[in-house]
Amino acid sequence: MTGFRAAGRAGRRTGLAGELVLLAGAVTTVAVLLTGLVAWHTVRGTAEAQERDQLARQAKVLSRVPALSALLYEGEQRIAGANGVEIAVVDAAGVVGGPAAPALGTPQRDVLLSGRTLSSTGELRGTEVLVEGIPARRGGAVVLTRPLTDVDAAAARMRRDLLLPLGAGLAGAVAAGVLLARRLARPLGHAVDVAARLAAGERGVTDADPAAAPGPAEAVELGRALGVLDAALAHGERRQRDFLLSVSHEIRTPLTSVLGYAEALADEVVPAERLPGAARVLHAEARRLDRFLADLLDLAALEADDFRLDPTDTDLDALVGEAAAVWRERCARHDVEFRLERAGRPVPARTDGFRVRQLTDCLLANALRLTPAGAPVVLAVRVRDGGAEIEVRDGGPGLTEDDLAVAFERGALHERYRGLRPVGTGLGLAIAHRLATRLDGTLTARARGPEGGAVFTLGLPTTRKP
Repeated sequence: MTGFRAAGRAGRRTGLAGELVLLAGAVTTVAVLLTGLVAWHTVRGTAEAQERDQLARQAKVLSRVPALSALLYEGEQRIAGANGVEIAVVDAAGVVGGPAAPALGTPQRDVLLSGRTLSSTGELRGTEVLVEGIPARRGGAVVLTRPLTDVDAAAARMRRDLLLPLGAGLAGAVAAGVLLARRLARPLGHAVDVAARLAAGERGVTDADPAAAPGPAEAVELGRALGVLDAALAHGERRQRDFLLSVSHEIRTPLTSVLGYAEALADEVVPAERLPGAARVLHAEARRLDRFLADLLDLAALEADDFRLDPTDTDLDALVGEAAAVWRERCARHDVEFRLERAGRPVPARTDGFRVRQLTDCLLANALRLTPAGAPVVLAVRVRDGGAEIEVRDGGPGLTEDDLAVAFERGALHERYRGLRPVGTGLGLAIAHRLATRLDGTLTARARGPEGGAVFTLGLPTTRKP
């Protein structure tokens, strides 16, 4: 496990938390810079608008003075002293007076005399100025000017004031990114640790309730998936151990008999009259061992990717007829009634007839082993929508609902009923189920049928998938 973790850490340059922090920092920095850039360029316009608004309000107040000429007295040149604001007055006849008069052109004067407000720029003693004019109530107008340099100074102050909130926003966003990164990375880091422990062979390492763990929904789902994986691995390994124990038991039993009789024969302790019986035991145990190994090889072949199938046009009705000729005799030797239910017409299917017969023989062998003398074994074939069915029913002890859940697992029923009822190698139904899948069919089981025992149904399509 240590090597796995070390390799994982060496393979990545930075952790998820670091990547998220860098990403959050980069996104935040870009957002702040773009915001600052836009604000930087709009500040001057805002400052100018504020200055114009202030001038317009002052001019509006002054325009209410009863005698505009009173605004110009004894050489007054500024109405606001050091604030740089200067005044010009336009009387009803269009005469312009006051220190700011040079900034007012004829077109601007005509705008004011027509009763409209004026908002423009002009030049006063070589300096560009803002010009704001308000028509007076009794004719004429009041005009105020202010140097554009004052606007630039105000914009500079506003830009300086922007730096602090932008910096604070950047710092806050980075801090939030760090917290978010930790929140996201913590459950994922835990998942990586769990995956490493699972890969190292530990089981039962996942949280009992992933939904109670902190983190986003995806992290919770990942924890839940790891929990399912943990349980599946534990179940699979337990089944594998049970299967290996069953295999070793099934091999050891006939092998013990073979070895015992072989040693007795080698030591010449078997009387001559018992030699035929010993030979029969050796032959039977050897056949049993050969059958078990053959089942193991069949199961291994079915799991291989290169398992060969030869699909041809097959009449399933004729196929079960051929199988019935063999199994009727076998059932008769065990005093078991064999019945065949045919479709009465061809049941065509594009499939591997040899493998279908192998699967049918496997189901019939399982049924015959469990059916007591005098009870029936039924082989039936019928047409169904989109395909055909081959069904094997028996008059044996049947299955329970719990049995159905594990009926096609290797050795499950064998281990459950060994010593209670006749059992085979424990691989037959697993082989049949895998073979049905290979044939693009389905194999299902029912606990009870009309004859009182189990029912196994093989469903096959009429045409094989490409």
